[in-house]
Amino acid sequence: MSDTITQVTTPFGFETTAAEVVEGVDLSGKRAIVTGGASGIGIETARALAGAGADVTLAVRNRQAGEQTAADITQTTGNDAVHVAPLELVDPDSIAAFVGDWSGPLDILVNNAGVMAIQELTRDARGYEMQFATNHLGHFALALGLHEALASAGSARVVSVSSSGHLRSPVIFDDLHYHFLEYNPFGAYGQSKTANVLFAVEAARRWAGDGIVANALMPGGIATNLQRHMDAEYLERSRRERGVTLKTPEQGAATSVLLAASPLVEGVTGRYFDDCNEAELRSDRGNSFNGVAPYALDPDNAERLWDVSLGLLG
Repeated sequence: MSDTITQVTTPFGFETTAAEVVEGVDLSGKRAIVTGGASGIGIETARALAGAGADVTLAVRNRQAGEQTAADITQTTGNDAVHVAPLELVDPDSIAAFVGDWSGPLDILVNNAGVMAIQELTRDARGYEMQFATNHLGHFALALGLHEALASAGSARVVSVSSSGHLRSPVIFDDLHYHFLEYNPFGAYGQSKTANVLFAVEAARRWAGDGIVANALMPGGIATNLQRHMDAEYLERSRRERGVTLKTPEQGAATSVLLAASPLVEGVTGRYFDDCNEAELRSDRGNSFNGVAPYALDPDNAERLWDVSLGLLG
């Protein structure tokens, strides 16, 4: 982020809901994919997009949960163009099948699914650390596979759901998968969330000529299934000590929906947002959940990660 670039601000903030962000926005004729669309803020992201008239596909691991969510969204919005498709982000064959089944343009891709703070070092079938593999590599492969569909839309938006957790770690290029470093659940999560931001930065640069914009965001603290690997007592103590106010899922989805659909950020790309506004650049981690680390917006890091990720995908 350059000092010469005007920071993007909106009338929205911490308490804004996803429905409020899209009030008056017409997404009729637009097609959207929301990964992890059957849980947490993914549900409310999909609901808001569907409520604005978009044709929405929930890309989910659990087909049954997806079908139940789709039915609920249709009931609450009156939009029956809500679909479900299976997607396992650490399975290249699953990603390939999802991409292969997609046809036609894609206007909105919300890379929302994720895992957080897996307590023991866990690797996927390829030997990759599970949080990096799921949160970054899976979404990277999905976006690459859908690039043609995004480009054909003419003005597509890619939304990369990151986290304040990115402030805990840059991408450790020399040891991405913890073969030498001592594994740390939050460090590994932080690395994957930094990767989510860097992906948006580089996608914004590489795909600008295709009319594609890409941005990243921190949704805020929300009590969802994302924290299933974490001790409940630790979570509560951490919230008290840091004075964290939790958002509802509807509020947590607001920044994702802003970047996916709002005319207020038309043409904005390669940025990082929190609480529905572009985040301030941080000089240190501190105790705040807001702001963005310089290493997460660094264009050299972004280009390097893209190239490294291509190599990991083979």
